[in-house]
Amino acid sequence: MYGKAFAPEYRGSLGDLSVNTSLQDVLAKAVEEQRRARLSGDAVELAHTGLAVAEASRRLGRVEEAERAWKDSYRAARRAGDRGAMAWAVWSGGTLARQRGDLALARRRLATAAELAEQGGDIVARGYSLAGLAETGRIQGDYEAVGRLHEKLLAEARKRGEARHTVWALEGIAQMHRNTGLFDSALALFEEAAQIAGDAGDDRGRAWALRGIADVRSAQGDPEAALALLTEAEVLCHEIQLVGALAYNHKMRGNVLYRAGRYAEAEECYSGSLAEFRAMGEPRGEALSRLGLVKAKARQGRAATETAADLDVLERALCDIGLQHAEAMIGKARAELGVAAADAVPAH
Repeated sequence: MYGKAFAPEYRGSLGDLSVNTSLQDVLAKAVEEQRRARLSGDAVELAHTGLAVAEASRRLGRVEEAERAWKDSYRAARRAGDRGAMAWAVWSGGTLARQRGDLALARRRLATAAELAEQGGDIVARGYSLAGLAETGRIQGDYEAVGRLHEKLLAEARKRGEARHTVWALEGIAQMHRNTGLFDSALALFEEAAQIAGDAGDDRGRAWALRGIADVRSAQGDPEAALALLTEAEVLCHEIQLVGALAYNHKMRGNVLYRAGRYAEAEECYSGSLAEFRAMGEPRGEALSRLGLVKAKARQGRAATETAADLDVLERALCDIGLQHAEAMIGKARAELGVAAADAVPAH
């Protein structure tokens, strides 16, 4: 039913690159082909190579290089009058904005990318842009608005036999189910995604799916199975050099250990993922790692006043990113740890 996963963001002279090609190799080849395109004056090829540089840099956590590269790609595509290539560049810029925590900017860029793709007749770029909008809304917690879009994109991906997008949509829907307490359906969706990704040779999609399965298994009380799944996913992340996925894997390992009452080990994992997210300029992951760190320290006897103050700071940080469920998330942590908001704590 599904063909092998492919990477449509690698275009032109880079079209033979696999979805599993290591990001350092992608970057090296893209930079070399970019140099040739500059020498030949081929604007379309310059747009394609700039996009690959942008995406490899973004996934390696080199956000400043990624920002320059997608803009270079867009300018080259505009010179060539290629709206499809323009759409891919703006999609990359929107995905980068989401990674950097500017969700409003991400939505604007991704909506523009979808429009450009429509004008240029690039069905795949349009699909990726709409998927980016759906993912941004899901991260914000706007499940009602984007749930239907996820389902629509899943149906389209299944119809076309596109493994990579089917896996993405399944994982997104599974995450929403998991976050609303529907563990059994979430597990089934994550497992289907992992199976399709494995069969299609999509190591990136499989790594994310394994992380999702681990999360649900942990929430259902099986930490050892969860840790084994995360170890398997981590191997895949290392092979392709998925910096962001690896950081989220480490944060999830912290979650699993925390739920199992292994607070010192959890603290170590959260500290590690915090450093990784800071290095790649990923504020949402940074804030979530900080939240885990606060909770792990509180469980080991940290003063309630310090915990309360940290949670207040984190609530503001998560709201600034644009997460609609930030107050509920922090409220749950306060209740779990038995602390009130800092401004509600009487002065001594």
